[in-house]
Amino acid sequence: MTRLQKGSIGALLTGALLGIVLVAVVFGGEAALSTEEFCTSCHSMTYPQKELKQSTHYGALGVNPGCKDCHIPQGIENFHLAVATHAIDGARELYLEFVNDYSTLEKFNERRLEMAHDARMNLKKWDSITCRTCHKKPAPPGESAQAEHKKMETEGATCIDCHQNLVHEEVPMTDLNASIAQGKLVLKPEDEGEDEEGEEDEAEEAAESADSGDSESSSGDNDNDSDDE
Repeated sequence: MTRLQKGSIGALLTGALLGIVLVAVVFGGEAALSTEEFCTSCHSMTYPQKELKQSTHYGALGVNPGCKDCHIPQGIENFHLAVATHAIDGARELYLEFVNDYSTLEKFNERRLEMAHDARMNLKKWDSITCRTCHKKPAPPGESAQAEHKKMETEGATCIDCHQNLVHEEVPMTDLNASIAQGKLVLKPEDEGEDEEGEEDEAEEAAESADSGDSESSSGDNDNDSDDE
């Protein structure tokens, strides 16, 4: 084997080793940046973390979601979205963390609408992929809700177009299609937002009523069993 051949093999081995190290650093770094500990290392993120743990989403499906489960697309097929989110949004929010005063919840709330809108726009861009990871093939009760869900097929709508203010403190709902078209934050008309929130409340009440009916039925069966005895 000539010296040139040995040099080529050495270069290939070195390149392969560096490639493996680079992949490990990228994937390991992405995993580290997605932890809740990292997210809440900025004091301001402890406010939404507390709201998450008090929301109906926490433990609703037998799991306790963290920041990444809603705000960072998961899976190898979405890895490029996760990296882009950290590189672009993360860098921007880190800058804003330094130039804004988030020392109190009141000061944090001054920018809450803007931050909520940015998160909603991300979900819109991703076709609510993080929502769909848990909520597969949703079948909402009621004709009105079913008609709204049809918009996902006929009008290119996605979960976040309607389902806002489900986890964190409520802020005005934003019209994402209009915001994209106009290149700025556009609020939904108040009556439209109220109608959608009312539909969600009705769905929750229907689910609670069904659970209550099942409990009463079960109780009645137990009473009958006792009478038979």
